[in-house]
Amino acid sequence: MDVETSGKEQNTLDQQVPSVRKRRVGRITQNFFLHIHDTRVHLHSLKPTYTFGLGMILGFLFLIMIFTGVILMIYYTPSVETAYQSVKNIVFIVPGGRIVRNMHWWASQGMVIVVFLHLLRVFYTGSYLGNRSLNWVIGVVMLIVTLLSNFSGYLLPWDQLAYWAVTIGSNIAASARELTDLLGITSVIDPGGFLKKLLIGGETVGQPALSRFFALHVIFLPLTMLVLMSVHFWRIRKDGGLSRPAQYAGDKGGTNKWYAWPVLMWTELGILILVVVVVLFIALLTDAPLLEQANPSFPENPAKSPWYFLGIQELVSYSAFSGGLLIPVLYLVFLFSIPYKDREDRYVGEWFSGRKGLKLVLYSAGFALLLVISQLFVMVRYGWFRDWFPGISQWFVILLNPATITAVIFILLAEFTRRRMNSTRMGSLVLFTCAFVALVVFTVVGIWFRGPNWEFFWSTNHWPVL
Repeated sequence: MDVETSGKEQNTLDQQVPSVRKRRVGRITQNFFLHIHDTRVHLHSLKPTYTFGLGMILGFLFLIMIFTGVILMIYYTPSVETAYQSVKNIVFIVPGGRIVRNMHWWASQGMVIVVFLHLLRVFYTGSYLGNRSLNWVIGVVMLIVTLLSNFSGYLLPWDQLAYWAVTIGSNIAASARELTDLLGITSVIDPGGFLKKLLIGGETVGQPALSRFFALHVIFLPLTMLVLMSVHFWRIRKDGGLSRPAQYAGDKGGTNKWYAWPVLMWTELGILILVVVVVLFIALLTDAPLLEQANPSFPENPAKSPWYFLGIQELVSYSAFSGGLLIPVLYLVFLFSIPYKDREDRYVGEWFSGRKGLKLVLYSAGFALLLVISQLFVMVRYGWFRDWFPGISQWFVILLNPATITAVIFILLAEFTRRRMNSTRMGSLVLFTCAFVALVVFTVVGIWFRGPNWEFFWSTNHWPVL
């Protein structure tokens, strides 16, 4: 009798299980959150010190920019005659307009910082290794789009800061003219001039530039970023979720995993609230810059590009072609090629690839810092080839300047490390670290130590009275 009863109960359970599973599957397929994430997330991927939530923070900053940007677009007029006044109206007349503009501005600056930090996190944890190479490439493209999105929005207020920053940026885009002028072919082939005209619609910043930048900022670049983010998140799930070290990669059961719903959902909601509160707090305390209306007759001195391009502007001051085109292009080529040069899968998900890699990163950072500062000291104190030999050929200026010398030394050091340690990962660590430290140093110099006529000053208090 007991056996018969047990058999009936088992049959009933077997009939119920498919329906229970069907309901659960239905919940999952109807849950947008679980379309983005796996149903279970490994505990290592949730460690705050592993990802720092940088990817989520970047996405939430983008949402803030979209939301505030739509509000600003209602009141903004993309015309050189009325753009500045419409921004002033947003700040001083539209209720809450100042806060909305400030949030938009600071969210955009935060995106630039966080996208670089996210790039560092992914690289130093080896999260581009294995089958994640395509997502690394997508991430590098997102970095470029983020910089272009910020740069395109820089001109829209049409004040002195925006006008001359974009003027400097457009001149950097035309930096190839140094080489074509030297070869005497600019009248026939002018790639620098083509890029400049493509960017601003002419030789000077005017209505064509404002119209281009407005269209890029509110339509093309946001849509591009939205598509890239969607593909990026999809690839993370397709590639098995967030990367993790080899000792955790084989975890298939649920002992080391948490349900994404609702654990991860509440975590991401908390980060969203934190990001909004921080951006709002900064917006309440600090206004986005707005100088007097743009005046082409009175250039800013010093005229500086947006801060995230000041490292390139510093390199351009040595050589327009090398600093504005050659070195940045080489740097981007290196970033895109990293997952295809480095195939050492044993370092996936491990910070700095272990203690050996950490020491190498620290030594590389110290070496790069010493080298770049030494070159800057020589340039500021004693000048460079043009100062020593006034009649020297321009070819020496293009080929032998702090930008090219630094790049060659870094490449040789990385190649030496790769051969000596027989590891492409270690070579990549050296080159990536050196290049990034150099970029930071050049950017810091451009922000804080360059004054009128691009001269070096220890402090703004030492600037001459003009």
